[in-house]
Amino acid sequence: MLDGPVIAEWLPVSVAALVVLLIAAGVAGWVDAVVGGGGLIQLPALVIAVPKDVATPFILGTNKLSSFFGTLSASWVYLRKIRVQLVLLIPLVVGAYAGSTLGAALSRYVPREVLTPIVLVAVIAVALYTLLKPRMGLEHEPRHDRAAAVAWRAGAIGLLVGFYDGILGPGTGSFFVILIVGVLGYGFLQASVNAKIANLTTNLAALAVYGVHGEILLVLGLAMAAMNVTGGFIGAHMATRRGSGFVRIVFLVTLSILIVKLAWDTVVQFTS
Repeated sequence: MLDGPVIAEWLPVSVAALVVLLIAAGVAGWVDAVVGGGGLIQLPALVIAVPKDVATPFILGTNKLSSFFGTLSASWVYLRKIRVQLVLLIPLVVGAYAGSTLGAALSRYVPREVLTPIVLVAVIAVALYTLLKPRMGLEHEPRHDRAAAVAWRAGAIGLLVGFYDGILGPGTGSFFVILIVGVLGYGFLQASVNAKIANLTTNLAALAVYGVHGEILLVLGLAMAAMNVTGGFIGAHMATRRGSGFVRIVFLVTLSILIVKLAWDTVVQFTS
């Protein structure tokens, strides 16, 4: 925890920690709006800044509360500027909710130390694939004309990534983006709007669980949510103005951060 007395029982962090968390929430909202993966910034900040005696579910619930509102604001900006196809979006969202629910239910039975190295290899492969195909996702060129072909592929993407989000989580938005780009031929920008709404669904499912159990630091979560919304609003506007090329660059940077984090987690778990 960052040094200093806590502000109050209902806001159990120091002033210095609160400032750090608000900045982290703003940056996370920006990253999440552009390409997903803001949790890579916000969640570690919460782990560091919140006192050790606060139970882990409260940290996760507070993170979800902030992320939900940030993703909601970014989705609103995207939907005002970019047209979505319901034939893709509906099965994507339904699959994401079902997958997230299933993943969360199974998460207690699957050791994290088994999953982390597997995900690390997958993320490295995605990063290399994106680098080796510099034109991929820069143009919006859907590969499938038939509604049924789009729908079942979108549903499968939602189920797969939603399951990952429920069972592990880091980089969920990035996985949504790369699969929509790679499998369906969407541009990075068009993929991002669909990824945002799918990610909003998985966040809502998790937030409902934490909320029912009262595992949210409400005041801190709402303060961070305000900054996350601001960052998300700015990020979504920048992405829609600058296009798929800009989103692709942020996507690769986010993947790089995710690779470093997962590599570190893997080293720690095999050396401890």
